[in-house]
Amino acid sequence: MAPRKEQQIFQATLELLTVRGYEGLTIEGVAERSGVNKTTIYRWWPSKAALLAAALIQADLLLFDPPDTGTLRGDLEELVRGMAALLTASPTSDVAVATLGAAVHHPELATAVRRFFTDRFAREEAVFARARRRGELPETADPLLIVDLLGGAVWIRAIFRGLPLDDDFAAHAVSAVLDGVTGKR
Repeated sequence: MAPRKEQQIFQATLELLTVRGYEGLTIEGVAERSGVNKTTIYRWWPSKAALLAAALIQADLLLFDPPDTGTLRGDLEELVRGMAALLTASPTSDVAVATLGAAVHHPELATAVRRFFTDRFAREEAVFARARRRGELPETADPLLIVDLLGGAVWIRAIFRGLPLDDDFAAHAVSAVLDGVTGKR
């Protein structure tokens, strides 16, 4: 499939998800909105869960390139800023909330969400590999735990608490994770 047409399909999928919810997301609706035949969509994606999984991972709207600032701290702050931007600005925040809400009730969507986060972490691992090579991160450090702590902080603050993420949030969150909140062991 042509990349431009694929992106139109992904865009239509994510738009319909935010407008109609997962229950209202249909292959027919995506076909109509994207201007392609539904058989074309079914040829590439056998279900709406498969289509949404592909859209979450491959849509330009949610495109992600891991930062490379030259330091672990700088890279993590940029990761947090990127997460914050995704979760505080429409339409990406709408996609995240609609997807998370629907994943609770739909196992096939929960699987798609896990694939999304697995893909994201695979991309983020480059940050930690570089940090280890530079001697900034011990081999015993758990990169997934670090990402989960930072990502969880963004999700809780922005989505569940509805609080703003000020300009210093990324630096404070990264410091809390890397340095600890008390500085004691």
